[in-house]
Amino acid sequence: MILGQSQNIFSLLWNYILSVFSFDPNSPLLFTQLQFWAFFALVFTFFALVKNRPLMRNTYLFFVSLLFYYKTSGLFVGLLAFVTVSDFFIAQGIYKVRNSAPWKRKALLCLSVTIDLGILCYFKYAYFLADFINTILGTHIVVTNVVAAWGNQILGSHIFNVDSIILPVGISFYTFQVISYTADVSRGIIRPVRNILDFGFYVSFFPQLVAGPIVKAKDFIPQLHRKYNLSRLQFGMAVFWILNGLLKKLILSDYLAVNFIDRVFENPHLFTGFENLSALFLYSMQIYADFSGYTDIAIGLSLLMGFYLPRNFNSPYKAPNCSNFWKRWHISLSSWLQSYLYIPLGGNRNTTFGTFFWIGFMTLSALILCGSWWVALGVAVLAGMVAFTAWRHPEKRRKIDANLNAMITMLLGGLWHGASMNFIIWGGLNGVGMVVFKFWRDWSTPLRTIVSTGILAVLVGLTFVCPGPLLNMFIAFMLLITVSMWVRFIYALLHGKHIFGWAEHAWSVLVTFIFITFTRLFFRSGSNLDPAVANDTAWSIATRMVKSIGSQWTANPLDIISAYHNVFILFVLGMIIHWLPTRVKRRYRIMFAKMPLPLMCVVVIVTVFIAFQFITAKLQPFIYFQF
Repeated sequence: MILGQSQNIFSLLWNYILSVFSFDPNSPLLFTQLQFWAFFALVFTFFALVKNRPLMRNTYLFFVSLLFYYKTSGLFVGLLAFVTVSDFFIAQGIYKVRNSAPWKRKALLCLSVTIDLGILCYFKYAYFLADFINTILGTHIVVTNVVAAWGNQILGSHIFNVDSIILPVGISFYTFQVISYTADVSRGIIRPVRNILDFGFYVSFFPQLVAGPIVKAKDFIPQLHRKYNLSRLQFGMAVFWILNGLLKKLILSDYLAVNFIDRVFENPHLFTGFENLSALFLYSMQIYADFSGYTDIAIGLSLLMGFYLPRNFNSPYKAPNCSNFWKRWHISLSSWLQSYLYIPLGGNRNTTFGTFFWIGFMTLSALILCGSWWVALGVAVLAGMVAFTAWRHPEKRRKIDANLNAMITMLLGGLWHGASMNFIIWGGLNGVGMVVFKFWRDWSTPLRTIVSTGILAVLVGLTFVCPGPLLNMFIAFMLLITVSMWVRFIYALLHGKHIFGWAEHAWSVLVTFIFITFTRLFFRSGSNLDPAVANDTAWSIATRMVKSIGSQWTANPLDIISAYHNVFILFVLGMIIHWLPTRVKRRYRIMFAKMPLPLMCVVVIVTVFIAFQFITAKLQPFIYFQF
């Protein structure tokens, strides 16, 4: 009897160990799962034994990170290992020839970037490129998973699906991370890591592996050999960031998505125009709470293990303009694009061959995929105006160059997020917002007033051609801007100075938030889609939502708000907390971090209990996992 019980216990224990080291595609490790926190508790227990031995600590965390990625993405862990080995040895070669043979250094850097971007393009942009080629050449290329076919041949089986290409989780993040490493080694900013285990740890550190923040080598590698240090205040701050991230994800992001946003985006035509419009604004809150919630948890977990990750969000909806928004939103990506794309293109100094190459490629892509001669004519006229301005006004050439490079950076930033025209449009709209703001900022108050009045007149004229609620909203929005500009202009004439203060800043913040929200129409409609159908489906979702918002509203908005009162209350509370002054947020963070440990434990238990009351039937993956 005792022997049988022992065998049953051993069998249960063995099955549990197998489940720990097995991959279940229907149950990846998520920060919102209890399984993850059990996993982290076990990891941290053994980490405590090696935390003061850097090589052992880094090696241990490297293999833990590989296990974590395997639990999240299965056999794609082999792809992560390949990129790690490839860039490690190429960077070693770059360092050896950095002074003796500059052409070899450049060739090796190109090899590294080609391998990394080639892998990324295969898994992420195969359908997009096939659609592009088929449209240009009239061919009928069908995307096949060549890698899966090779795997089946090697194993002599058919376990891999060759009919579709699955995007590995986090591939965009760790690809940009290894590119920053080889680029910094090539520039002489850092020395290459000597130990491949240390480098593997840098590439795969599990808290930020699958959704960032993107960590530059020069910021993280110096931490590899630092002694472990965690003060009482740092411990409290780490716990705060973890709780803060969980609350954002479970209460704000998931609850809003499941109870309102996802329903509207799945079938926009079944909902009223006001519900479609509300879904856009709620989605702005959802994606912020989702993505910043993930990075908050990642920062907190990393801090517990003695590592510092860069800040990725700085209250982005406080931004008074589009340029400032991108200094507050996804800061690690914006910084990466500036260092490794915008500046190499010429930055604010001049244009390069890359500038004109990407202008041509993106324009051709838009024209072919849109299939409209009116779009072609519009692009041609715009290009002609820019070229004429640069020719007639050489003093403006540098500003034009900077704006062209900024626009290309935003377009490619949009393409980084997803392989569909919707993401390119989203990136382009943000680029337009940045460029328009730069010109608007340089105009005088009288010129701004005249321009805003002219735009308002055009919109009013359009009501006789295509009347509708959407156009009325734009007119109301533009009317407020125009009135504010006239008030500012008249005040300046009477008093010899402009109106400044919190009211003007608040108005700028509101305008920017509304603009960013409307661009998200294209971002959200392209998300959560099979790459094979993303282009057509994303565009149809976006157009259906625009038509619904622009059609006659048949329901009373107050009735809709009453029906979904919990959703709208959460949205308002989230915005209020988001817009709190920075000093207030800093104060309550420090207050929490300095709490006595028993009181902190009580707060943690109560907070977790409340947060998990909002968990839906099926846990929602983090939005940026798909990028």
